[in-house]
Amino acid sequence: MATKQSKKTQDQNDLIENPEVIASRLEKGEVFLKQNSKILAGVLIAAVVLIGGILYFQINTQNQNVDAQKEMFQAVYFFEQDSIQLALDGDGINPGFLSIIEDYPRTDAANLANFYVGSIYLSERKYAEALTHLEQFSADDYLVQAKAYALIGDANMELGNVDQAITNYKKAADTNENKYFTPKYLNKLAVAYEESGKIQEAIATYTTIEEVYYESFEFAGARKHKARLEGLAAQ
Repeated sequence: MATKQSKKTQDQNDLIENPEVIASRLEKGEVFLKQNSKILAGVLIAAVVLIGGILYFQINTQNQNVDAQKEMFQAVYFFEQDSIQLALDGDGINPGFLSIIEDYPRTDAANLANFYVGSIYLSERKYAEALTHLEQFSADDYLVQAKAYALIGDANMELGNVDQAITNYKKAADTNENKYFTPKYLNKLAVAYEESGKIQEAIATYTTIEEVYYESFEFAGARKHKARLEGLAAQ
């Protein structure tokens, strides 16, 4: 009695050695193609359209990004000169950040414009609007991304969303840890912990500043507030 393996081997030999078997297989393939030609053609056309659409989208986005970056130059200048309203709305000739976001969505320029707009709204105490824009921003630059997390934390603190503030301050502190900015974010995190009643977490955060970032500006304040909280915890 032939095994399954030997039967499979025999079928393969027939296919290789027997021209009639080959012709039969080819004929079945031709029949399939004839019967399903419309379906196959539709699949092929759909694939071509999809690939073409993806390439067009990528090229168009790249072109838009170049244009947007050129147009945003003046808005950045206004921002650096503290001409905040002109930075947001433009000067009638050059567009502001808001127009860049609206006219060039999905571009790197619009992404960066969201960071600028969020920062401006935060300074104007428009905290909900600031969150809307800051949460749409993302950056490969870890320092900038950490700053964005911290600003989102600030806006949430002002809105009373302390848990969300804690989450974002932790993200800021954990992103590309360094001696220049991390202690600032940790200090904000400790304040948020205290605000939420998490005294031990606040003490632990101040301890990190005290032990790891002892050369930072925040060191003295961290020691003072840690001692104060330890006194409260002991009562």
